[in-house]
Amino acid sequence: MEEPKLIFDEKGLIPAIVQDAENGEVLMVAYMNEESLRRTLQTGRTWFWSRSRGELWCKGETSGHRQFVREIRYDCDGDAILVKVIQIGPACHTGERSCFYRVLPGATVDIPSDDVTRGG
Repeated sequence: MEEPKLIFDEKGLIPAIVQDAENGEVLMVAYMNEESLRRTLQTGRTWFWSRSRGELWCKGETSGHRQFVREIRYDCDGDAILVKVIQIGPACHTGERSCFYRVLPGATVDIPSDDVTRGG
């Protein structure tokens, strides 16, 4: 197996999409630097870099809503990672299960069933 070549941006960060390992739901997006990724790999819990506070943080350390890592994947370009977790409690700081609980008005598209079955 080839050694992963992750690409961190000019600030030393890489986006981390966090997904429920059991049902595939996207829970949140955060950023990792090399240190937070190292801690995540060592502890099996998610660690991130807070862009607003400028510090490392472990998900659930204050709220108790922890994430236990099951698998980490990286994309074809090596510039984003997917962290599959077992989520304890809500993932969002608002108390919602996922940070993606709102729908953008006008952005719901109905695809005619004929297009889906024809691949059009």
